[in-house]
Amino acid sequence: MHPISNLPVAVIGAGPVGLAAAAQLLQRGLPVQVFEAGSGPAAHLQGYGHVRLFSPWRFNIDRAARALLLLEGWQPPADEDALPTAAELREQYLLPLANSQALRQRVQYGARVLAISRRGFDKVKTRGREQAPFVLQWQGEAGVQEFEARAVIDASGTWGQPNPLGAHGLPVPGEREHAAQIQYGMPDLLGAERGRYAGRRVLVVGAGHSAAGNLIALAQLAEEVPGTAIVWAVRGQDLRRLFGGGSKDGLPARGALGERLRALTEAGRLELHTGFAIGRISPDEAGRLQVHSAHDARRIEGIEQIVAATGARPNLALARELRLRLDPWLESTEALAPLIDPNEHSCGTVRPHGHRELQHPEAGFYAIGAKSYGRAPNFLMATGYEQARSVAAALAGDWAAADDVQLE
Repeated sequence: MHPISNLPVAVIGAGPVGLAAAAQLLQRGLPVQVFEAGSGPAAHLQGYGHVRLFSPWRFNIDRAARALLLLEGWQPPADEDALPTAAELREQYLLPLANSQALRQRVQYGARVLAISRRGFDKVKTRGREQAPFVLQWQGEAGVQEFEARAVIDASGTWGQPNPLGAHGLPVPGEREHAAQIQYGMPDLLGAERGRYAGRRVLVVGAGHSAAGNLIALAQLAEEVPGTAIVWAVRGQDLRRLFGGGSKDGLPARGALGERLRALTEAGRLELHTGFAIGRISPDEAGRLQVHSAHDARRIEGIEQIVAATGARPNLALARELRLRLDPWLESTEALAPLIDPNEHSCGTVRPHGHRELQHPEAGFYAIGAKSYGRAPNFLMATGYEQARSVAAALAGDWAAADDVQLE
């Protein structure tokens, strides 16, 4: 067995934060291996490539990744104050980064990590634990294989695990049975999925920015295709938080989104149901859906398609054999929870943080990026880049740099 210090750091996920972590580690001379379940980098971004991000280019490019790319002749975006779409971020930044000479041999695609443990140590065994290498079991074309690492950075995100429709956190009766009429997240309503929604009565569920984006796209579709009807259901009564601070928002595009949604709502261009927690879904005689309230006799009728913009949650099964300290309700790293609690904080009020807030009793394991936030939806990409920088510095033993966390 190799001495643990000679082993590479394993990074799970080749999205923006995972690739940033790899670049930061390489900048510090640490060997790295990235495992990506998709067939290419940033697979989740492909799924919502049509969505324009709130943050400009200058916040979306990691410093170590930029330095690596510039050495290979990469040209940064001409206007770094412009807002890229998710597809543009992937094509103009993440694809060149993943295909760079420094990284191309270090990213394994079609490699789904199934579980992480310590070689020879289950969760219970203590003595000698920190001297044992991590072992990752991963599924590839050749079947299940194992990989040893000195440390593990889990940047696998949460987008692939959407929350169900039920306010209780569980799929409601009828949700599984009518899955063919339900999509989660932000489908391409004006592009690839246009035919599915044009001329239909569509219900959007959720009160976050993804829901707002879906509603605005549907409003454009309704202008272009008569008969497209928009229904919006939210659990709460107060929409002021979603409508936001307008021009006072720290991210102007986010403020503009809220203002556009407020205008649509006040103009009566959508049918709004507040205080509507979904209890069950049933079909009517025409094959449309009836969506029933969990708390009273109300129901929304004649629904042909549902878009569930209800957030996402982390996959905690990967690290079941590791010793983690997670917040009991956010499922974030425990020390991070008071800083990110969505009941108290928005994206702009989360203070900078790094390896100390992200560490676990399992030394050498870190979840970073959206996964570190668990179920909290207020993650910003720039936050993930600073997490990656701090954790890489800690793994290199540069504690001064690791503790010097800053965020613009």
